[in-house]
Amino acid sequence: MVGLVGGAGARVARLGGEQPASNGVGPGGEAEHVRRLHRHAPADNQCSSTLVKHIKAPVHLVWSLVRSFDQPQKYKPFVSRCVVRGGELEIGSLRDVNVKTGLPATTSTERLERLDDDEHLLSVKFVGGDHRLQNYSSIITVHPESIDGRPGTLVIESFVVDVPEGNTKDETCYFVEAVIKCNLTSLAEVSERLAVQSPTSPLD
Repeated sequence: MVGLVGGAGARVARLGGEQPASNGVGPGGEAEHVRRLHRHAPADNQCSSTLVKHIKAPVHLVWSLVRSFDQPQKYKPFVSRCVVRGGELEIGSLRDVNVKTGLPATTSTERLERLDDDEHLLSVKFVGGDHRLQNYSSIITVHPESIDGRPGTLVIESFVVDVPEGNTKDETCYFVEAVIKCNLTSLAEVSERLAVQSPTSPLD
């Protein structure tokens, strides 16, 4: 089922249902990107969903924000602090995230599963913290597209997570989708502001 979460902005498609329709963003459109890069196999006690956001900023700028595993607070409004354990950032690196008040959590420990600069793909798994999102795993990809004749970016984020005891799949998905929608809205705002400030230069 495709619909809106909390208002306009990010479109949602529950995996196992109807996939996002092609939106003219190259061969296969959105559905092809989801099929190729957003592979989840939810168990009976899990829910999974996919959100789509169109951003009026070039892909290199949006990706520079998304790929910053060590600085999610650059665009994620619920993150107050992030510290990466160890030295260099690499696959398997762990980050300890402090969450702002307003969510039913204060900390989250997250592992970098995949970072692919060619595919513009970031995958993260929650491995600890005081939240209820057990076995949460997400994939976010960014893709170039044209918006009103100017360089834009299609952002797709998908996830799979356990359904906590006492909750339904719909309740769990709705909560996670709402958080991701806030993140994607903030990502668009930050990216579009930076695009106006530096229309021709990549973000450092």
